[in-house]
Amino acid sequence: MLDCADAGALAAFYLHLLGWRIRSEEPDWVTIEPGDGSGYLAFQTNDTYVPPVWPAGPGEQQMQFHLDFEVRDLPAAVEDALALGARLADFQPQDDVRTLIDPAGHVFDLWLNPDEPG
Repeated sequence: MLDCADAGALAAFYLHLLGWRIRSEEPDWVTIEPGDGSGYLAFQTNDTYVPPVWPAGPGEQQMQFHLDFEVRDLPAAVEDALALGARLADFQPQDDVRTLIDPAGHVFDLWLNPDEPG
């Protein structure tokens, strides 16, 4: 479950990024799923939500989690995420992973598995 200022807006971002579908929707709570029963993501509006800082320094809001998404075409997946409203993080800790920040400020990674056929 991801806290955010607007559950519907953040759910829409991940819905389009992942190509999933809405599982449930209420004014301040939305869940999305891939459709195969493997899991879901939930989004909750929190009026006191403070986005994390990446990477965080002393006294700054710490990241509490990050999501990793395996992709087949890293440059295309980054381009899609940026078009949907993500931004590329200034700090990129790995060459084969792209760290991005969603519209609510949550950090997520897109990565290409070199062992997976393209």
